[in-house]
Parts: sequence; C-alpha cells; structure tokens
Amino acid sequence: MAAEVPVVPANAQLASPEIEKKVDALLARMTLAEKMGQLVQYGSDGGAALAGADAIAANPEARAHVDVMALARKGELGSMLNVVGAETTRRYQEAALHSRLGIPLLFGADIIHGYRTIYPVPLGLSASWDPSLVEDVSRMSAAEAVTGGVKWFYSPMVDISRDARWGRSTEGAGEDAYLGAAMARAYIRGYQGKDLADPESVAASVKHFAAYGAAEAGREYNTTDMSDVRLRQVYLPPYRAAVEAGAATMMSAFNSLNGVPATADRYLMTDILRKEWGFNGFVVSDYTAVMELNNHGIALDAATATLKALTAGVEVDMMSHYYDTEIPGLLKDGRLSMATVDEAVRRVLRVKFALGLFERPYAQGTEVTKAVDANRPLARRAAEESFVLLKNGGGGTPAVLPLDGRVKKLALIGPLADAAGEMQGAWGGAKHFPDVVTLRAGLSQRMKAQGGEVIYAEGTGIETDSEAGFAEAKKAAAQADVVVMALGESSRMSGEAGSRAHLDLPGNQQKLLEQIVATGKPVVLLVFSGRPLVLDWADRHVPAIMAVWFPGTEAGNAVANVLFGDVAPSGKLTMSFPYAEGQEPLYYNQFPTGRPPGDADLSKPPGRDSTFVSRYIDVPNTALYPFGHGLSYTTFAYSDVQVSRRRVPLQEANDAAAKQLVTVTATVKNTGKRVGTEVVQLYVRNLGTSLEQPMRSLQGFQRVTLQPGESKRVSFPLGFHELSFWNAKSDEVVEPTRYTVWVGGSSTADQTAGFEIAP
Repeated sequence: MAAEVPVVPANAQLASPEIEKKVDALLARMTLAEKMGQLVQYGSDGGAALAGADAIAANPEARAHVDVMALARKGELGSMLNVVGAETTRRYQEAALHSRLGIPLLFGADIIHGYRTIYPVPLGLSASWDPSLVEDVSRMSAAEAVTGGVKWFYSPMVDISRDARWGRSTEGAGEDAYLGAAMARAYIRGYQGKDLADPESVAASVKHFAAYGAAEAGREYNTTDMSDVRLRQVYLPPYRAAVEAGAATMMSAFNSLNGVPATADRYLMTDILRKEWGFNGFVVSDYTAVMELNNHGIALDAATATLKALTAGVEVDMMSHYYDTEIPGLLKDGRLSMATVDEAVRRVLRVKFALGLFERPYAQGTEVTKAVDANRPLARRAAEESFVLLKNGGGGTPAVLPLDGRVKKLALIGPLADAAGEMQGAWGGAKHFPDVVTLRAGLSQRMKAQGGEVIYAEGTGIETDSEAGFAEAKKAAAQADVVVMALGESSRMSGEAGSRAHLDLPGNQQKLLEQIVATGKPVVLLVFSGRPLVLDWADRHVPAIMAVWFPGTEAGNAVANVLFGDVAPSGKLTMSFPYAEGQEPLYYNQFPTGRPPGDADLSKPPGRDSTFVSRYIDVPNTALYPFGHGLSYTTFAYSDVQVSRRRVPLQEANDAAAKQLVTVTATVKNTGKRVGTEVVQLYVRNLGTSLEQPMRSLQGFQRVTLQPGESKRVSFPLGFHELSFWNAKSDEVVEPTRYTVWVGGSSTADQTAGFEIAP
C-alpha cells in the first residue's frame, strides 16, 4: 500500500521559499497599473460600484462601467467574481495570459453548498455533527467546480449565529464556537485538499471576518458591538481554526465592530489575523464593502476609503472600483507607500502560485453540466445525516415514525412538497432545478414500490393568504393512512438580506396545518427552513416533527429513506429553536445571573407568585428544542461518567501545548430495538474564575453507531484549549477553578463528574 500523501497546509505552501522567489521576481517586473490590477475584482459585465465620493453625492445611481476584457488584455485585472463555465473563463484567461506578463486570473464564486450536485445548506449540514462528511462534500464541490474554471470559493462562512432572525444563519454552523471551529477545519480540508496545487483543489475564502453573525436585532448588514473577551471566546475561534487549517484567503465583513467597519479594522485584519495568527494569505473585501466605508461615515471620499481599507489589511477590492482609481493619487501625495501596495500584491501572487494557476490556468477536465450521478449517493447521505427528528410521539401519543408497509395511502400536502426550486436553498449553485429529486417524486417512487400511492395536494403557497387549496388538502388527508406536510420557508427567505422579524410559518401555512391536524389523521410535519422557526403550536399538537432544512439535489430520496426507516435520523440541532421570537438571541451556553431562577420549572411560564428572578413572565427561559437535541428511532442511555484525575496542577494546565490534561469517559448504550447513531456530547463548566463563564460549553463530541443493546465506552481528552478562557487582559489562560463535566445526547445532559485546577 502506498504511503498516504501528507497534508500541506496552505499557510506552509505560501511561505515556501520557492514561491517567494517567484513572487519577488514577478513583482520586480510589474508596473503600477499591473500591480493595481491584482488588487481589484470585477464581474463579467464590468459593473463596478460608484466611481467616487463626488459621484456618490451627485448621483447615487451613477455607476462606473469597465471594459473588463480590455483590462485582462492589458494585465490590469487580477480576479473575477461569479464568472463560471469552461468556455467563459477560458476567454478571459486567454486575454490575461496574452498580456505583457501573462499573470493568470483567479475566478471566484459563491459556491456555498455544492457546485452542481447540491448538498444541504450549511446550517443543515452542521446538524450532522460529522466533520468527515463535511470534508467529503466540500471536496466533491471543489472537484466539480474546477471543471468550470472556478478555483476560489467564497466559503466557508464561519460566523457564529445566535439569533435566528438573521437570514445568513443558514450559511453557518450555528451558535457554538467549538462545533463551529470543527466545521471550519473540515471545510478547509475539503476545499483545499492535501495540496493547493492539486488540480481539484480550490482556495477557500473564510467569511465574514469578523462577528457578522452578531448583527444587532438579527438585521442584515447591521452593526455589532461586544467586548474583546466575547469576541475572542465566542466569535473568533472558528476563524482561528480555519487559519490554523491553512485557509488561503479571508473575506472582510460588511458590519462594523465596536464602531470600526471591518473592512477598515486594522485590529482585526493586521493585529489579530496576521500578527497573532500568522495568516499569510490575502483578504478580499465583501461586495462593494470598500465603497461602503463612505456610508459608514468614516470616509468622506473614495481616496480615504481606499487608504483605510488597504492599510488595514484588505488586499483585494471586490467590485468597488476604488483601488484602481485611487491608489495612484494616494501614492503621489505620500499618504500611501509603495511598500504597502507591494505587500498586498505579493500576498495575491503567493496564492496564485500556490494554486498552480501559472501551470494550469484553465478549467480542469470535462465540464460538469448536470448533477453527477456518482456524487448523488454522497449528497443523499449528507441530507439524511442532516435531518433532525424534533418530536416523535411522547406524552401518551405513540410514535408515528418510521412509516412502514402498512401505509398504503400517503397524503403529501404543502407548498414545499413538489418544489424543486426550493430544495436547493440559498446560494444553491446555479439553480439547475431538473437535477432535483423533489419530495413528491421521492415519496411517490417509494410508495409505488410497496404497492401504495401518494395523494398530493399543494394546499397553499409559501407566502399567500389564499385558502383556495385548503379543501383539496383536507380531502387528500381524509383519504390517507398518514399525512406528511411539507411546510416552511422559501429559499429566498433565508440567506443574505433574508432577515425576519417573525419566525413562524409564513403566509397561512399555520392555518392549513391546524385544519389538517383537526382531521384526526396522524401527521408528520417536515420543516423546510434555513433557520430555527417558532413551532410551539406544532410541538403541542403534531405527533411527529422533523427539521429537514433545504436538503439539496437528493431531497426527495433522502426524506423517503428516513421516513420509512431505511436510515434512522441522527441529526442534532446546532441552533436552539425558540418558543417565541422575543427570546432571540437564544443560545444554550448563556452566562449566569445574580438572580438565577433556581428550582423554578423553566419549561413552564411562571404563575402569579413568581419571585424576582431572571426569567420571562410569558414563556420559558429555555429553548423549545435546545442545542444538541435530536431524536432517533431508538433510544440511548448514559452512565458512569468518570474523569482520569481529580486534581491538575495549575502550571501544567497553563501549557498551551497540553492536549490531554484530563480524560473524560462515559458509557453510552442503545436501549432500543433498532440500530442507531448517537452524537455523544461533552459539556464543561468552570467555577471560581476571575470572569464569569457560561453555564456550560461544548468541548467534545463523537458520532457513535450502536446495535440494539450494545454499549460503548467513549472518551474525550481535555487539554489547554478546552479548559482555557479569555481573561480581562485578553489573554487565554487556565486559572485555579473547579470544573464540572456532563456527557449526554444534548446540551441538557445530566450525567456528570468533576475535577479541579489547583495552584
């Protein structure tokens, strides 16, 4: 057997003396116009942003239109945005290669969860708690995309999102920093492979740096404000993990952080990213974010916006048309140094050399023009692992799932039951809907195979008040043995600019649901969304509920496999589902309060005799479905949580290289009658610290598959990074404290043990 090729992180490749020698030689030959070209990005139509502050003031709709092909021919263009396809990219690339120096273009695109074969939206994918799966599907999308000339993905988005109102929650891994970091590493490994120079590797652009997910009120593009401790403890860990995994590029965020727009934030881009973390790739602005420094009010003209962004550490200006128009004047009047420009160009060229663009500038292989049949099984498995069974009977109600062969007539009702265009979700590739297996198609095939039939009724639209289809839907339900309802959001309702103030089922879907439940037939509710929704009524009245997100190309087949028990659901929530919007932002690892609820039953609203404690008077404090929650078709039990040592010396614990200071072990057992996969989760709390710490924080997880009656001993190492926190001086430390650990199947785990860090 051949030895496995070791992974070469991009940061190591970019530091290669050979690449640096090539960069220096090329840079020495470049004119100022050619240098500026490497720092700007355009789309194929040449539409750039407003041409300058004076134009903004005079005519907000004025736009600078650039002959992009002419720039490519002159060697004054470095990269292009969302220009895809082998033939299209070849035309621009040939123009660039025939320029004086022949520097190839870098084609970047918003490939978020698949190029042509689409897998679940990232929030759904994160519910798999399966980094190896994330790595596999990311690799799949990279291999497809390079056939269309794309070598740069604006992904992964690693923003922590604790507010379901924020539409871009769909693009990330949810509310937890530890899980977010694990997913970030997986995406980087998948996209960039073992070597950036591999023909099937693409450069990742980690976004949006930083803290974009904390936008006030969950409103897109809005401001964020937080302490440095919270920034470092909650929002930065996934970025840091991506950099340590070798991310080649980063993208600055639209938002301001503590009053400084991210695109002009030297503290973020230079002090933390480069000086602390050693990042040696380049940073690209988000779309027109350099120009938007004017709107933020920290620049009065295009020149100042350019100066602030470039000197902060943003090397590439996406679509603002500022760098290439303003840099000459800034150099001439001495406000900008040529050394700063050269360093920015050097960083861009490093990535191009590391990607092998100079040797292989064109699309690789045969262009993918439809969903790849060989990739469908992986996309289907990703969808199956992403589904979260929120409820299945209980409280005296028998379980409805899995369905079996006795179901001969299945009513399929809802606006998302036969909606190929919605299954791919926000940023769903190029929206090639014929590739998609709809829910109706997948369930119809399954029912036909077992001698049954699907009775389909749309019932209502996603965002309509019309009840014209209600009668047909109730008729379908009356004829059926079981009803499957496909309700939720449209794909446009989540993603960028998809903030929502109300998190209920849109339109009159709730009313339709209530009327179908009133028929008395057993109902399975499938919730399609890019975020947590308010499902309080459904939880009280619908016997089975499953979150299926936007599952992608294999939606219908994946849903059929899980509903009929070919695959047992194993997904776990990575964002908490609220009782009401007023709980947002909502997350499991909240900080303690001086007026804790104590022994109050937080699953119920308080009565008139409630004392003065920290709680709502109309809904519980807790989530309807908490972080880490997810049921299976079997049950699991936990026991015998142990720690390897009860006391750890402080000096030993403060060794940043320590990987295994304490080992936590526990037994998990499949107590049901079916094989199942459980996500075993480890949570930690430390008491006695100089700064208050969360009530509990995830610090480990494992996917474990068990046969009926089978037990397994699982172990979790806790090292410096799992036990440390950021103190008031912004230092990562371990202090003399007492630790409690929990092991279980969600953030409400109750099997516990403890140890202490002693001076």
